[in-house]
Amino acid sequence: MAGSGAPQDRLNRVVRVIAQNMVAEVCSIYLARAGGVLELFATEGLKEEAVHLTRMTVGEGLVGLVAERGLPLNLSEAPQHPRFSYRPETGEDIYHSFLGVPILRTGRVVGVLVVQNVTPRRYKPEEVEALQTISMVIAELVASGELVDKQELTEDSGSTGEPITLDGLTLAAGVGAGIAVFHQPQVQITRTVAEDIEEERKRLEDAIAEMRLQLEEMVEHPDLAHGGEHREVLETYRMFAYDRGWQEKMRDAVSSGLTAEAAVDRVQQENRMRMYKIRDPYLRERISDFDDLAIRLIRIIQGDKSKYRADLTEDAVLVARSIGPAELMDYDRQYLKAIVLEEGSTTSHVTIIARAMGIPMLGRVTGLLTHVEAGEPVVVDSASEHVYVRPAEDVLESYKATLKLQEQLLAEYAAERDLPAETRDGEKVTLLMNAGLLVDLPSLDNTGAEGIGLFRTEFQFMVAPALPKVDEQTKVYSAAIEAAGDRPVVFRTLDIGGDKQVPFLPRDEEENPAMGWRAIRIALDRPALLRYQLRALLYASAGRTLNVMFPMIAEVAELRRCKVILNKEIARLAKYDKVPPKEVKVGCMLEVPSLAWQLDLLVQEVDFLSIGTNDLMQFFFACDRSSPRLANRYDLLAPPVLSFLQSIFKACDKAGVPVTLCGEMGGKPIEAMALVALGLRRLSISPTSIGPVKRMIRSVDLGSLRDFVFSNLQSAEHSIRDSLVHYARDHNIKL
Repeated sequence: MAGSGAPQDRLNRVVRVIAQNMVAEVCSIYLARAGGVLELFATEGLKEEAVHLTRMTVGEGLVGLVAERGLPLNLSEAPQHPRFSYRPETGEDIYHSFLGVPILRTGRVVGVLVVQNVTPRRYKPEEVEALQTISMVIAELVASGELVDKQELTEDSGSTGEPITLDGLTLAAGVGAGIAVFHQPQVQITRTVAEDIEEERKRLEDAIAEMRLQLEEMVEHPDLAHGGEHREVLETYRMFAYDRGWQEKMRDAVSSGLTAEAAVDRVQQENRMRMYKIRDPYLRERISDFDDLAIRLIRIIQGDKSKYRADLTEDAVLVARSIGPAELMDYDRQYLKAIVLEEGSTTSHVTIIARAMGIPMLGRVTGLLTHVEAGEPVVVDSASEHVYVRPAEDVLESYKATLKLQEQLLAEYAAERDLPAETRDGEKVTLLMNAGLLVDLPSLDNTGAEGIGLFRTEFQFMVAPALPKVDEQTKVYSAAIEAAGDRPVVFRTLDIGGDKQVPFLPRDEEENPAMGWRAIRIALDRPALLRYQLRALLYASAGRTLNVMFPMIAEVAELRRCKVILNKEIARLAKYDKVPPKEVKVGCMLEVPSLAWQLDLLVQEVDFLSIGTNDLMQFFFACDRSSPRLANRYDLLAPPVLSFLQSIFKACDKAGVPVTLCGEMGGKPIEAMALVALGLRRLSISPTSIGPVKRMIRSVDLGSLRDFVFSNLQSAEHSIRDSLVHYARDHNIKL
């Protein structure tokens, strides 16, 4: 490949050499062209006239399948495969064995390398590895643009300067606008094949050690240690650098004959293509973390100490395929107004960091990198889930006005932070916030929240390769209690399972995981999990009040089993001379409708009750909230919903048991208005919702509102939402 001659001639020589060395009757190279087309560029064994004539789309035939999956395909009887596609112009019908490997460049399939034999055989692992190594070299030639013009691959990119709107998925809410700045920490690998394998092993090991040292320094940096901000996510990120499986794969790649940097790149490209197709949210969220680590590792191997990120000097929208959490934190928050990704996950670490930093972010924007050029104006709107590239002047002016209003509202909410959430006729409402990470804790002071009504404990477990030790859990819980000071913190025990898998628990496929083996069902089947967590919570609450609640309780008998385990752990404190909490308050989540028919018994067992409307409402309506077809089918302001909730509020009030609503429903001003009218006096909501909900409460005359809402409870309408909106407008209620 490095020899002289035209690129096409070099490609022709490559297929001949491969065919000879692998004793294959056929070796072919297909390269990707614009529009998702794969074109035969060189062959040894097929008809020469088929070169540049034979074309297929990604997903078509066996070659298209390799490109679609981004993974090798090894078949001893190719014609029997359901995707086999016969092309008469190539004369390939006599060949049985087929081995195809993707040609990958920066995580994208840019071609397919194929060998075929007449005799049925299954190619050996070392032969697959050899082709993968060769494909990396071919990828570098493709990247040069000598074979396929780079412009051709982006000819449909909209780079004509015309306005274009792209769709995405909201990862972090908000509106942001600025010039496009590309985050491209890509590295150039110029040396692929090792000359001295032992030397390459040493380069890899030295680089791993150096990367670990850098990450240790990053986590211990004073700016991050202060207040615990972002620390937990970065500690998890650091943990990935010690992943043994990742390191062993890179060592094996070096042993196969690659340079240290090529080994890192190949393993990461394989990881990306596999992980991108996995449905498990825990595994998918690790893609960008490993991308970040791989790039850092390659830069260390190559001795590259240059700065790869752009310095922001004006309002900017960061554009990337993916980005790691540590990389995001390198950017100046003053100018970073939004982030747009081709990939991204609602549960990824970088999403969590973006939310904590208050930066709007959209992900899953197909074709993003081919539709945007650096320096172009971009507007990101999470509400509409649109990215406006080169927006028309009227659109830009409209969003500038929206941004100005947004800034004005944020300033007003900040000014009202210390004002009480009290209605005009003197009814007090307690506003608490939901949290789940140490990075969320500064919002307690920033928003004026009166405590944490829901601290989700599962994140620490979701990102850990093994069950976190008691002292590790204690450290997190202690930090949350310290940050809250005199304000209460309500810890929800593990709500894992369903869409929140943990790597250290075996899991089976479930047809309906939301209603399957999850939350308290796992905890009671694996009591050691619950005991260790309760032990850590008791240790963290020494001398103070512990508020603990159990999720997904379906019957009082389950709650009693949880309390037995808790009491055993409380008794254990005395046995080991541990300082007990000053007080232990026990509650549970009401999110399974069956529990509502045991309220008389339940209120005798708990010190407080929390309503989790996210799950409760999908069970109430038998409606999967993740289904796009059902997303707007049912309304939370439907009369049966409000009547059901009102009966719970009434029962708790009669028993003197505080009840808090923790779901997303409470964070929306119009829904919160209805809930307060029905008698709810405690809401635990996202930090960003506290300002708008408090403003609504302070503008309400509760007596009049209560009469209006109660008069609508018996309505046969689908929802009373429109009626409430009109009422709010007529009575100057701020929504």
